[in-house]
Amino acid sequence: MSDKNIGDNNATDAADTSSENQASKTYSQQEVDDMMARMKGSLQKKLLKPYEDLGDPEELRQLRTEAEKRNQEQQIKRGEFEKTLQELAGKKDAEIQKRDSIIREYKIHTPIVSAAAKYRAVNADQVKALVANNVRLNADGEVEVVDSKGSVRYNDKGESVGVEDLVREFLDSNPHFVSSTPSTTHTRSNVNNNTHVGVDINNLDMKLAEHRKIYANLRKQKQI
Repeated sequence: MSDKNIGDNNATDAADTSSENQASKTYSQQEVDDMMARMKGSLQKKLLKPYEDLGDPEELRQLRTEAEKRNQEQQIKRGEFEKTLQELAGKKDAEIQKRDSIIREYKIHTPIVSAAAKYRAVNADQVKALVANNVRLNADGEVEVVDSKGSVRYNDKGESVGVEDLVREFLDSNPHFVSSTPSTTHTRSNVNNNTHVGVDINNLDMKLAEHRKIYANLRKQKQI
């Protein structure tokens, strides 16, 4: 064997021994942690590099958290404000309904009762209960007499029918509602069972308390 071959073999053996030593080398936990930390820092730096102009990531997260908190507070305040608006709207609607009720009493119910008393109705309140559904207030607050379909009624002269005309027409068509003697204050206010004699129950609206009362009295008198 030549000296050259012996030298090559020795070099090979030395390299194999070095590799075996490196392969068998172990690392402590601290070394592993340090390597992982360096790797994490390198990756984080590489990934965040395109966003460096935006600022520190922790600062950005803090700003986002504060923005979300402010948004929630604004939503809460807005919700309370909307609740206040709803309460005010509810109060206003109640006031409007009360006002409309007073107007209806003044411009519809009172004129009907007065006309019924004028034309000697036995019970003016009963007449009011039976004809009030045919009287309404239009958008301008004016009184209108309407038919069963809700259309405004006009007389032969082309004039709109008034409340007094409606009451007189009703009493003419239902003479049993008319007293044989002139009405007095006592007659207009007195309510007794005999006032319901001859009432057409088909004209009663059972959704109205006054009509239900008339129906109950008729049943009590055994007329139905």
